[in-house]
Amino acid sequence: MKKILLSLIMVLSAMGAMAQFVKPIDIDLWQNGLPNSNGIDKTQPYSDETRNFKPSIRVYLPHDNETNRKAVLVIPGGGYRVLSLGQEGYDWGTHFMSKGIVTIVLRYRMPNGVTEVPLSDATEAMRLIREHAAEWKIDPNKVGILGSSAGGHIASTIATHNPPETRPNFQILFYPVISMDKSITHMDSHNCLIGENASPELEKLYSNHLQVTKDTPPAIIMLADDDFLVSPLNSAEYYMALRKAGVKASMHVYPSGGHGFGCGAYFKYHHEMMQELYSWLETIK
Repeated sequence: MKKILLSLIMVLSAMGAMAQFVKPIDIDLWQNGLPNSNGIDKTQPYSDETRNFKPSIRVYLPHDNETNRKAVLVIPGGGYRVLSLGQEGYDWGTHFMSKGIVTIVLRYRMPNGVTEVPLSDATEAMRLIREHAAEWKIDPNKVGILGSSAGGHIASTIATHNPPETRPNFQILFYPVISMDKSITHMDSHNCLIGENASPELEKLYSNHLQVTKDTPPAIIMLADDDFLVSPLNSAEYYMALRKAGVKASMHVYPSGGHGFGCGAYFKYHHEMMQELYSWLETIK
């Protein structure tokens, strides 16, 4: 009898786990044609190998009947050259979905010398999320953005440059590139996005700590002290700018972990990081 009961419990547990899994939805971002071009997106087939990424979103919908849910647009990093779609992208989709948060992971085009290309992809993704808010049971006033590394630069650009209709309501930034100042920026991201010989005016425009206003959404910033790829000074400058503007901000600097840990469970402080992240998300009303 005990064996039968145990087997029944295991079956029901498995069914419950399966019930929580919903196959994500892939949606092309520009179904009516691209608004701009980086050159390769109109001359080569889409291919991860050639770094010609098809602009699209993957939508993770929680398996419940809750309404007015939070949503997060996830923007992976990759230095504006590649996309780190694993632990900086799709892994967040399954993680957040299990917490009842609608997650949208963006595949965006590389700039390839045209600055506005990846930014326009992220802006269109924000627009689509709010357009589908009722269908996806999202509160349109609780749409956040999560960006890692160069994806953090895109996220903070959308948060500081965009008008209210495509501006997120909150920001989650992991070891972000913030500044284009050559003394602290990630030079590969700088050169890929705005060019090696970018003017001081262009560097200032995309140094997002210089673009913060009182209307910039609240942010949580998470990074490791020993990040030698993207200087922690990027995060520090952004945090200070947010505080100076009166925007609620939280910054967590872990003793070690380097760069690129994302959602990876191998990160030594993963458990603490997740607790702090979800505690912060509870403050978003």
